Amino acid sequence: MTEQLFVIPLWADLLAVGLGGVQGALFSSGFVGQRRLDLLGVVIVGTVMGMGGGIIRDLLLNVEPATLKSDWYLITAVGAALVGMLLANIFERLNAVIVALDAVVIGLFGAFGTSKALALGLPPVPAVFVGVCAAVGGGILRDVIMGLPVAIMHVGSLYAVAAAVGCALLAFAHAVGAPLVAAAIASVVVTTVIRLLAVIFDISLPEQRALYRRKVAVETSAIPIIRT
Repeated sequence: MTEQLFVIPLWADLLAVGLGGVQGALFSSGFVGQRRLDLLGVVIVGTVMGMGGGIIRDLLLNVEPATLKSDWYLITAVGAALVGMLLANIFERLNAVIVALDAVVIGLFGAFGTSKALALGLPPVPAVFVGVCAAVGGGILRDVIMGLPVAIMHVGSLYAVAAAVGCALLAFAHAVGAPLVAAAIASVVVTTVIRLLAVIFDISLPEQRALYRRKVAVETSAIPIIRT
């Protein structure tokens, strides 16, 4: 399979969609009180989470969305969302599984987005941008629909950064002549590992308030103090 004929295998794309659908359903099933969702709400969130990344990827690449070329995408997303909702009580006891699932979903969408962009002839930097948007796009749409603060814009464990590192590795490996499929697999692994390590060790980027305080401290320390 040459890069000119490169297409994301249907089973792999459906795997990402299905995992995203389960993840979205598990997320939305946990709300109580006024934010609790009914069956339709959970399915909508799960479907958006499962299909959102691929749709954003294809819109950025100005190609026909792959999710509209086959019945299986919507069927898989809805089915996965229902499974996630029905098994939510079981998954709640397996927090590690949920975290790992989230990390793999990020890695898959990031790798697929970057691979497709490179195969279509985009330069490395725009291709990485497409991959990161695909990786975090479903989560952003989920938060917007739920009326929540967009997670990637707030202090927390690395999310978009993990996707960016994995996508950048893919683009670099492709630039030095590595097969696109092998580079994509490596990208998924690296993204997943970085995300898991960030969650396990509570690693995050510095908070902007902390950076501002450090900047002020440096600036004020340079001001001469006149003692009388």
